[in-house]
Amino acid sequence: MYIWLNGMSICVLFFGIGNAVSFIKNSQHHPQYVGNYYKTGSSVLVTLKEPLVTKPKSYKALATIDAVLINGKWQPVVGNMLLYFKKDLAKPNLDYGNQLVITKPLIPITNAGNPGGFNYKQYCAFQDIYYQVFLNNNNFKILASSRKSVFDTYLIKTRLAVLSILRNNIHSVNELAVAEALLIGYRDDLDRDLVQAYSNTGVVHIIAISGLHLGMIYGLLVLLLKPFRKFRIAKFLKPLVIIGVLWGFTFIAGAVPSILRSAVMFTCIVLGDSTGKRSNIYNTLAVSALVILLFNPFSLWDVGFQLSYAAVLSIVLFAKNIEQLFYFKNKLLKWFWALNALTLSAQILTLPIILYHFHQFPTLFFITNLVAVPLSGIILYAELLLLVVTSLPTIATVVSTVTEYLLWLMNDFIERVNRLPFSVLNSLQINILQTILLYGAISGVAWWLLYKKPKAVLIGLCALLLFFVIRYWDFASKIKQQRLVVYNVPQHTSIDIMQGRQYMFVGDSVLQEDGFLRNFHLLPSRVLHRVAVADSLTHILITQHSIISANKTVIIIDNPLPKYYQPKEKITIDVVILSKNPKLYFTQLTKIFNCKQYVFDGSNPTWKINYWKKDADSLGLQYYDVAKSGAFIMDL
Repeated sequence: MYIWLNGMSICVLFFGIGNAVSFIKNSQHHPQYVGNYYKTGSSVLVTLKEPLVTKPKSYKALATIDAVLINGKWQPVVGNMLLYFKKDLAKPNLDYGNQLVITKPLIPITNAGNPGGFNYKQYCAFQDIYYQVFLNNNNFKILASSRKSVFDTYLIKTRLAVLSILRNNIHSVNELAVAEALLIGYRDDLDRDLVQAYSNTGVVHIIAISGLHLGMIYGLLVLLLKPFRKFRIAKFLKPLVIIGVLWGFTFIAGAVPSILRSAVMFTCIVLGDSTGKRSNIYNTLAVSALVILLFNPFSLWDVGFQLSYAAVLSIVLFAKNIEQLFYFKNKLLKWFWALNALTLSAQILTLPIILYHFHQFPTLFFITNLVAVPLSGIILYAELLLLVVTSLPTIATVVSTVTEYLLWLMNDFIERVNRLPFSVLNSLQINILQTILLYGAISGVAWWLLYKKPKAVLIGLCALLLFFVIRYWDFASKIKQQRLVVYNVPQHTSIDIMQGRQYMFVGDSVLQEDGFLRNFHLLPSRVLHRVAVADSLTHILITQHSIISANKTVIIIDNPLPKYYQPKEKITIDVVILSKNPKLYFTQLTKIFNCKQYVFDGSNPTWKINYWKKDADSLGLQYYDVAKSGAFIMDL
């Protein structure tokens, strides 16, 4: 009668364990957390956790904070931070395990604060990183001491050796970058536009190391060890070899959640096969998720983790039923349809997550997966062969040439598909409630199709109806909007003026031309506000230096004002936006304008903004700094 209490008790138990582990894993709750001791200007002792990574404008590394200098004594602390070294200097002679004393003030990690933008602060917090610092040569001192783990040192050396082999044999930039990502998950050399192309066409999982890669290696190992099954010792050595290779590959690839999940799952499968017992796939998935979340509970908010489990669960639930819709006697056609069924089934439960996080849907995913997945498998095997024959120059040259051509073929195919005008549906904005309703609709319809339960389809259709009601309500509210958004884009002027579901842009042309800058800083806001570009707005007058609506007047000052200009009467302005570091003083501005709000955009240098703030404070003027407070938003 009270059997439901068992389930409730287990849920409460796991909820409590999850909360406890989350609390413990968060270094901010540690009594020696660096934030409890660090004061601006204090020297800190740090240890590099990885080799330097080359970025467009800097060298980057993750480091642990070991101690803070307080009153001449080193206070042990815990915490992680990101180090950035200026690229216009000689590359620092630093490696994993090196220790530094940093004298420059640490900067708490913050968000850009643009509407709908990526929450970088939360992303870093889930990785237990809360500080960063940008260093010149005179801001740090390299110590003779070092702290290295033997295991991590071996993994890093192996990873670097693999990268060295690939770089010595594959010479095309994009092909090399994809080869590195495909084999060991090294993504720092990937071109941003190429990654976007893979994402738009629904095959980004190929260059984001995942269970797909581990499954290919597992299949290869099973095939290679098949001839040895007649030997009695093989029964004991086979599982050890497979598990050892899979976990070795997992750690070399960075042990990201998506591949960790697969490593645990394949381990359960191998152990089950070796004992003659088939493991239940749902139990295997649950165990792998539990192991990962006990190690890092914040993986639950990782998009890769969510997509990985949603895809596998979706395949387990629907792939067989979809495959059975059509029957082919021809083995090639049967394989062809099975691959399509696998691809289609994976999309069912990943669709709501893709819409929620990425606001797009790749319409040609089934075509790109059909070509790219088998091709990526051949490339992966070719890269593994290259590692084996690297000491044989002639054979290595042949293998690398074939591998490079296959990589070019895959990249070219993806880029061609991406250029098709209908390859992706963009601007698909949904909120968390709509995501839950989509899962409700999918569950109801699937339950009805699989088990013919009429009530299930009713529940699913009700969830879908509510989904569209919320969507309609949001569209209706956006038609009435009239808004000014001054974005926080470092070193650039960027302003959107929105009216209804249209917008006009005022700012630097590079933000219209550079796909990454536009997609990262501006596009999320435009998707959130559901606006499309317009040539003009009906009730708002927009010029290069002014924005005038029925209720608000905004001017943009990006040049020095005439030195002795002073109108007979002060000009009443709602907002003055200071841009491009104009040479002016607030005493001069107050003689010209009667202004309620001054806004400093991201194109102004920090030192100038601080100077303006002092002036404004002395005159009792209200100001807003987008670099510190995020985008400035005002209804017009």
